[in-house]
Amino acid sequence: MKNISRKILLATLIAGSTAMTALIPATASAAPPAKQATQVPGFYRMVLGELEVSALYDGLVVLDQKLLKGASATDIQSLLARMFVETTKGMQTAVNAYLINTGGNLILIDTGAAKCFGPTLGVIGGNIRAAGYDMAQVDTVLLTHLHGDHACGLVAADGKPAFPNATVYVAKEEAAFWLNKDIAAKAPQDAQPYFKMAQDSVAPYLAAGKLKEFDAGATILPGVVSVSTPGHTPGHAGYLFSSAQQQLLVWGDIVHSHSVQFARPEVAIDFDFNSKQAIASRKKVFADAAKKKLWVAGAHIPFPGIGHVRAERKGYAWVPVEFSPLPGKP
Repeated sequence: MKNISRKILLATLIAGSTAMTALIPATASAAPPAKQATQVPGFYRMVLGELEVSALYDGLVVLDQKLLKGASATDIQSLLARMFVETTKGMQTAVNAYLINTGGNLILIDTGAAKCFGPTLGVIGGNIRAAGYDMAQVDTVLLTHLHGDHACGLVAADGKPAFPNATVYVAKEEAAFWLNKDIAAKAPQDAQPYFKMAQDSVAPYLAAGKLKEFDAGATILPGVVSVSTPGHTPGHAGYLFSSAQQQLLVWGDIVHSHSVQFARPEVAIDFDFNSKQAIASRKKVFADAAKKKLWVAGAHIPFPGIGHVRAERKGYAWVPVEFSPLPGKP
């Protein structure tokens, strides 16, 4: 009887085990989940004194390394390779803007390219919203210069202001060049589209009396001083923000290739209006930023484009910001 009972018990356990196994999903043979084809929203936040700084990603452009001038092609390629920059199809180059909440103003520095340069750019609006703001909340736009990848985002697809409640600021020398109809008419044929981009971008603000020009070194708002950095364009300007003994210089297009121009600041790019002047501005800004240990933010440095400049025995190095939570946050 004992043997019979054991056989019955064993049969019952086997049957129960089989039934339970049938209920377990057959995950081992299931297809893997589909790959996700989207990146995270393009914003990065940091706090500087009393300022909240949000870096905004507008997209990327691919530049030919042959645009860089002032060193041999071999030297330039070596510097790019040293930083593991893939150049088979050109250099991937970020386009960044910066949104700064001072507590009294919501300030946007540069506006991205909108649709002026194709489908890889023009996502500033979505990233402003992802960062928790609305374009109508921006009350001040500071333009480093009037190239299309910095100014085209001023205008919405319907031709109306993309920032309806903002006053736009640009250096006098910059406006005097790009917004001058006579200079535009005399410019080479291949340069005239860039004049049109600049003029179309500011047109609705100019018509509304919301385009303001400033002198070099002017204080734009409390704690915000313009920094003259001509060369890339005639009136190129950076903006120095100061708060609680900390400073951030948003420098626009001082650098187009972080791999090359920090190590070799004498290397210019074909887009520079005056390469000799651009090189002089870059060297001065690098020296000041390194000596004063400024935070800096660049339009064409890999996103978020925020960090420090470190002086080396020869040339400089870029030290990017390290990701960290906001103060008071876990």
